[in-house]
Amino acid sequence: MYRGRFAPSPTGPLHFGSLVAALASYLDARAAGGEWLVRMEDLDTPRNVAGADSEILRTLEKFGFEWTGPVMYQSRRAEAYREALDRLRRQGAVYPCTCSRREIAGNVYPGTCRNGVKDTGKPQAWRVRVDDAAVARDAGDFVVRRSDGLFAYQLTVVVDDAAQDITDVVRGADLLDSTPRQVYLHRLLGLPHPRYLHVPLVTNAAGEKLSKQTFAPALNGAEPMAELRAALRFLGQAETAGADPAKIMRAAIANWSPGAIPAGCHPAPHGPRE
Repeated sequence: MYRGRFAPSPTGPLHFGSLVAALASYLDARAAGGEWLVRMEDLDTPRNVAGADSEILRTLEKFGFEWTGPVMYQSRRAEAYREALDRLRRQGAVYPCTCSRREIAGNVYPGTCRNGVKDTGKPQAWRVRVDDAAVARDAGDFVVRRSDGLFAYQLTVVVDDAAQDITDVVRGADLLDSTPRQVYLHRLLGLPHPRYLHVPLVTNAAGEKLSKQTFAPALNGAEPMAELRAALRFLGQAETAGADPAKIMRAAIANWSPGAIPAGCHPAPHGPRE
């Protein structure tokens, strides 16, 4: 059975870019007769905002989203991530690294600590030893546990997708370069990897990705139908009628067409709100 998911971080309220990603994932799952799960990526505790997880779930409900089963919280799954890292260690697939971001020129790690850490007195991260030529060229050896002790996104998402039997991941194009790293980890851990579909990014007037960091306005829960229709237009989907979010969702599921999704990055159709 098709099993999709939406995995927000509780660092603030959902914005229009979040809605586009959630809607594409939801429609793809429901149109296939599948299940749709919600996961809170709350592992980066310093960035979490108190109460944001509950507000996100309330917003999803207001917009007509219905998810399968209980919400998974990454903050409760440290043991599963630890077991995966230990497995990689036993394989010799990871190594400790003391390099800081400032010491790495560019986005591809040059392998400085591959044969031993250069500064034993500094906190250590753990990196995957990438032997796949394409991944090595584009990403290099990437971090799976940070030097502050927190498990990195690339590892946690792989472990969680496998634990939840996720078959299909629909998400924003900003995560496109994460996909080969995650597929590589799935293979190292002997786990099946999902199919991936990436949807265009929503940008602001300055061409920046809508995010909490770029002060994207929160979704207007008082006008969910207008926001839903705007998100459907953004995804290139047919106009839908309906007197409430549930009816709009049902029509959108029936008319879902992944092939109509435009490529690239596009500004939010309603523009920035004051």
